[in-house]
Amino acid sequence: MAKKKIQKTNAIRLVEQKKIAYKEHEYAWSEDDLGAGHVSEQVEIEPARIFKTLVAVGNKTGPVVAVIPSDHELDLKKIAKVSGNKKVEMLHLRDLEATTGYIRGGCSPIGMKKLFPTFVDASAENFEQIAISAGRRGLQMEIAPNAIVELTRGQFAELTH
Repeated sequence: MAKKKIQKTNAIRLVEQKKIAYKEHEYAWSEDDLGAGHVSEQVEIEPARIFKTLVAVGNKTGPVVAVIPSDHELDLKKIAKVSGNKKVEMLHLRDLEATTGYIRGGCSPIGMKKLFPTFVDASAENFEQIAISAGRRGLQMEIAPNAIVELTRGQFAELTH
């Protein structure tokens, strides 16, 4: 039987354009459970290697992107400092798609509408590969943390408490 063709997202197109190695993981998702624990079980990757993409808004820079371990919380003071803002607050969920081109549960740091200042938690450097959203719900991509930094022109930083 032919393998079902996975619909390419902006994130996957960009990774393939740059000829960066990655691995797709498709899984069943539900509106009630977009959490990392569920994702971890479905794709059989330990939670420490599953990273979530959060978008905040800085008082000087506008949107800033944080890629952090899914089992941690973003420290707004740390991302404010590293991004050159005095104050940072989370982007309203209703503004997520208009700002990034992605929806909640399917937001990838790669392939957003614009290249926003992007920070990947320093803990990602402990892994050869981490899993991030591939740009839609139910699709994760395993990719080298350095590749995320390269594709987003981002940097590693301490982002969690």
